[in-house]
Amino acid sequence: MANNQTGELRRSSVLMTYAPGAIIDMRSGAGPVSGVSSGLEEWDKSAPLYGNLKYQKIIERRLCKKLDKKYFRLPPVLEKDAKLADKITPDPASLVVRRFPEWLQCPLCELLRPASKWGKDPGQAYRYCPTCTASRPGAEKVFVIPVRFVMACTNGHLEDFPWNWWVNHRNECKNLDKLKLTSYGPGLSGLILECTSCKQRRSMEGVFSGNALKGLNCRGSRPWLRSNDVSCNCRGDDGNLRVLQRGGSNIYYPVMESALDIPPWTRTLERILGDYWDTLLDIVDHEGRVAYINSSQHLSRVISRENISAEDLASKFDEMFNGADSIDVNNLRLDEYQVFTGSLDENDEEFEIHSEEIAQSLSPFISKVMRVSRLREVRVIKGFTRINPPSDIELTDYTPISNGDLDWLPAIEVRGEGLFISFNIEKLTVWEKDSSVHDRVSAANESWKKEWERRYQNKPLPHEATPRLLMLHAFAHAMIRQLTLECGYSTASLRERLYVSEGPNGMAGILIYTATSDSDGTLGGLQRRARKDLLEVTVLGALQSSQWCASDPLCISGETSAPESHSIASCHSCMLVPETSCELHNRFLDRGLLVGDSSNLEIGFFSNLLD
Repeated sequence: MANNQTGELRRSSVLMTYAPGAIIDMRSGAGPVSGVSSGLEEWDKSAPLYGNLKYQKIIERRLCKKLDKKYFRLPPVLEKDAKLADKITPDPASLVVRRFPEWLQCPLCELLRPASKWGKDPGQAYRYCPTCTASRPGAEKVFVIPVRFVMACTNGHLEDFPWNWWVNHRNECKNLDKLKLTSYGPGLSGLILECTSCKQRRSMEGVFSGNALKGLNCRGSRPWLRSNDVSCNCRGDDGNLRVLQRGGSNIYYPVMESALDIPPWTRTLERILGDYWDTLLDIVDHEGRVAYINSSQHLSRVISRENISAEDLASKFDEMFNGADSIDVNNLRLDEYQVFTGSLDENDEEFEIHSEEIAQSLSPFISKVMRVSRLREVRVIKGFTRINPPSDIELTDYTPISNGDLDWLPAIEVRGEGLFISFNIEKLTVWEKDSSVHDRVSAANESWKKEWERRYQNKPLPHEATPRLLMLHAFAHAMIRQLTLECGYSTASLRERLYVSEGPNGMAGILIYTATSDSDGTLGGLQRRARKDLLEVTVLGALQSSQWCASDPLCISGETSAPESHSIASCHSCMLVPETSCELHNRFLDRGLLVGDSSNLEIGFFSNLLD
């Protein structure tokens, strides 16, 4: 949709919902338009990092090392009426959306045609039906709308629904661009596709079934990159090529990496040097860095304000460089967990935590509570999947968002507050060894192993569906649901961050936090719930709410849980939260491991607390 302005998006939405490869529904004037967000090369071309956008670069050193990137960049945001250097020409920087799907339908005459066959106006992205428009009073435009069906494969490729293949024209028919889609009754069975020439008809019933596209092969279409992947071997016969709803949630799952900014990187000098990391790294010797610091106006002001010398600042950079080499990129969360469970409080500009007392009733179950007054999180998107959510972000078989390997990835930074809770590892270790607890999660673990084997064959399982994982995850969800009642936050504005690894020396903690630029903001209400008296009330309320569900007794026995969720007692009435709040796509949950069930209360980790 070059040179056609279609609207504006919030910066966080660009990354979390409408990143490269995602379908965006917008309006051009009064007409609806739909397109796929373009790849990163188009960002460099249409919104380069200079001029008004030159400061929209962010650094999180641990993530940079893990992802092997020099920096991350924010989705481009311009001030209102931003101008180029000449102070006259409006800044044209923007994100590019390529029209998708190409097939559009008139809501009045119900004709179905490619975009090139409809009426258009110069400089406008909308399309309209000339025939229906001419018959309307005052020639009021009848805008055509994007079709609801698209085709995608498990490798992330995306293309228009094969309308002509589906209707199966008669042999002599030459009409390939003028069909009709009419609703004669309820459901897909009443939705009939018809060729206006040969009159061949076919119902849309069964279009979403696994073998609906039997006989078709994926062509590797990647409209967001303007190139095709000819190596794709997905076929309709094996169910890897499917029909999806254009606005369905399974058409785009972003693969995100995130990290909290933690000491020592949050301290003033380290944070300032992080902004100059690439520049100082390109200078090969210590003396050269000292000379550069003295020549930089900003760094000269820094050393004057901090009352240090350029030599000291260069030495601090050397220390940071050596420290960066020691970062364990395979487990960034371990560093965060050690900071949260450490004996010291922290009070930096980007990270502030304070240890809180634990109520006597909670002390057998909880070993550490931290009030997180301030935090900064960097969220980076490195790819996406379609049809199936990503099972493990460490895998490399996600769909790329650029043609080549660039020095950067898109990211956003959010600041917020929260509370951290770590569990009594000794009690947890004893509890998870109980045979009845293991029997409880065996079905979830088996379904998880089968899905992994089906999707990734010989690749090792990244983790098992263990009692520790399901219990901690269920506790995080129960806390999120309870905190929305007590703090006034919307459920979607709270997020979980899980710290889970197996063994007596493993991690067992959760961080519930709000880090958003939305109107909910961060006014201290969430961190306040970490205080001794308030946390006790919140935990007890969360556990009591988990004892009963509107779908019981079916829910507590696992009858209502979807097999692909690898959960047991979990449904919308008791456990599930918005997808943006959950790290694991509402999978691996069991409230029975929190409070027990009617046949065995002892499988609940907190059952004694409730007694």
